[in-house]
Amino acid sequence: MSASWDDFRFVKAVADGHGLTGAAEALGIDHSTAFRRLGAVEKAIGARLFERGRSGYAPTATGRAMIEAASRIEADVAGFSRAVAGGSEEVAGELRVTAPVGLAGPVFMPILADFSHRYPAVRLDLIVAEETLNLSRRDADVALRASQGPDETLVGRRLTGLSWAIYGLASRDYGDLADERWIGLGEGVAGGMLSRFIKARVPPERIVIRLNAVTTLRDAIASGIGIGLLPCFEGDADPALARLKEPEPELRADLWILTHQDLRRAARVRAFMDHVAAAMMPQRPAFEGTNVSL
Repeated sequence: MSASWDDFRFVKAVADGHGLTGAAEALGIDHSTAFRRLGAVEKAIGARLFERGRSGYAPTATGRAMIEAASRIEADVAGFSRAVAGGSEEVAGELRVTAPVGLAGPVFMPILADFSHRYPAVRLDLIVAEETLNLSRRDADVALRASQGPDETLVGRRLTGLSWAIYGLASRDYGDLADERWIGLGEGVAGGMLSRFIKARVPPERIVIRLNAVTTLRDAIASGIGIGLLPCFEGDADPALARLKEPEPELRADLWILTHQDLRRAARVRAFMDHVAAAMMPQRPAFEGTNVSL
C-alpha cells in the first residue's frame, strides 16, 4: 500500500460529498480529475473503496477504514491548530468569524468596522452562511449563532433573546390573520421551526408563496404579497411594516457568540467576543421585541 495524507483527505471528501461531484466541488477540481484520482488511489491501495450505486458512492469496508483514519488525522491536525492559536497572547493575526445571512449585514457590519479600527492588527475573515460551521475543525474561530443552547464543546455567552412576530403592511387593516394571504417558508429554513408554526395555523390554500430563505422575507411582505413572520429587530425597523401580534413565544431563540474551548484564551478571540457582547447590549430591546408594544 502507498497512500499519502492527500489521498486520505480525498477519499473522505468523496464520502462527505456522497460522490465525485461533491468531492470535486469541495476540493476545487473538475469531475474527470476526481474520477481519475479515485482510480489511482484504489490502484495504489489495491482495494475498492466505494461501491457505485443509484444512491451515490457507498464506502466498502476498506473505504470506511480509510475514512475513519482520515477523520482522526483531521481531528488531530485541527486540535494542534487550535492549541497553537489558543496560546496566542497578542491581539493580532487572522480571525475567522461566521454569522447567519440575516445578521451579517445591517447588524454585524458596524460592529466589525468598529472592532477593525480598534484592533488593526487583526485580519477578519467573515463567512456568511446559513449552515452551521464546525468550530472543532476550525471552519471558523468564532460563531454568531441562534440556538436554544450551545454544543458542549463550545464556550461563549448569550448576547440576547431573538423574538419573531407576524408582520404585514402598515398601510393596511387586517382581520382574522388565518384568512389573510400568507408567505410560507421551506422546511429547510431555521430547522423547519417557522414552517411548522405556519402550517399549524394557516390553511394550505392561504399560503400564496413559499420562500427558501429568511433573507427575502421582509421584501416579500413589504411588496404586499402577504403577511409573514420576521425577526422583530428587522420587522420593527421598517416603517412600511407593522407588527400584527405580540412576539410568538414558541419561536423565541437566543443569540450566542461562541468559540471552541481550546481557543477561549486566545487574545484576539477574547477581544472580539468582549467587543461584540458590549456592542450588542444596547440593541437587546430591538432583538427581543420589547421596544414596540401593540
